[in-house]
Amino acid sequence: MNIRPRRNRKSAAIRNMVEETKLGVENLIYPIFLKDGSNIKEEVSSLPNNFRWSIDRLLPELEECLNLGITTFDIFPAVDESLKDKMASYSYAEDNFYLHAIRRIKETFPELTLMSDVALDPYSSDGHDGYVENGKILNDETLPILAKMALAQAQAGIDIIGPSDMMDGRVGVIREMLDSNGFTDVSIMSYTAKYASAFYGPFRDALNSAPKSGDKKTYQMNPANKREALLEGQLDFEEGADMLMVKPALCYLDIIHVLRENFSIPITAYNVSGECAMVYAAAKNGWLDYERAVSEMLLSIKRAGADGILTYFAKDFANFSKK
Repeated sequence: MNIRPRRNRKSAAIRNMVEETKLGVENLIYPIFLKDGSNIKEEVSSLPNNFRWSIDRLLPELEECLNLGITTFDIFPAVDESLKDKMASYSYAEDNFYLHAIRRIKETFPELTLMSDVALDPYSSDGHDGYVENGKILNDETLPILAKMALAQAQAGIDIIGPSDMMDGRVGVIREMLDSNGFTDVSIMSYTAKYASAFYGPFRDALNSAPKSGDKKTYQMNPANKREALLEGQLDFEEGADMLMVKPALCYLDIIHVLRENFSIPITAYNVSGECAMVYAAAKNGWLDYERAVSEMLLSIKRAGADGILTYFAKDFANFSKK
């Protein structure tokens, strides 16, 4: 045989030299849950090793992560039910604890990068990403609320706006709002292909943000559809998105790949809570080697074409990388 692929696998040095995909801590974005109050560190029961933090407890955690090489964080607010209404008005209120926390984080660690979530569900009494009227999620009526929310977050110091709502046209409306108020340098990482997935449960537990009625299938994508992701990607690209995201990641590696092949801007992926919870549970039962499973999972997402990966494994992977 003239061609023997095993020759390129015969030693660690050769394997490392010809390795096609490189994954580093710099590729990871760490999702964090924030709660109003003080001295709070509550583990999310359905997502082990992840917590709801009050800002005073979160700051030392962020410093520890920075020392591990993690520089980008996506902060999600756990909002008390008493502050929620149909218009999600607390999302841009002056006394919003989340916005105050963002300012404090950026004042304490100006070198880190903060990403936000833009959707109504954390603040909505209906628990939906858009404005609800007579049981219907209204697209165009939602857009001004999203724009106000995005502007308030940019004013607080957010570096990357993450519209996760899946309303049509929201990227363009948010881009116009940011630019017209002088925030031309604030990026938009659009949740471009966000599927109506079964893997969001632990996240909704963490934020108590599940819909009060119905489901999200009229705005999140059908898991059966692939070509539709190209349409969503084209629209977000034309409206001014700086990065396109696929969510979830593992069941949608083909979607990550097809966006990578068709767009020249960065592609990101969200390794969502349910995907991570499965690994935690299997490892706890001794069915999987935790470190190897996590590393292989993240590598597969990178290999599919993701430039950045949002993952609850970020800190653990950073610790693995220090060995």
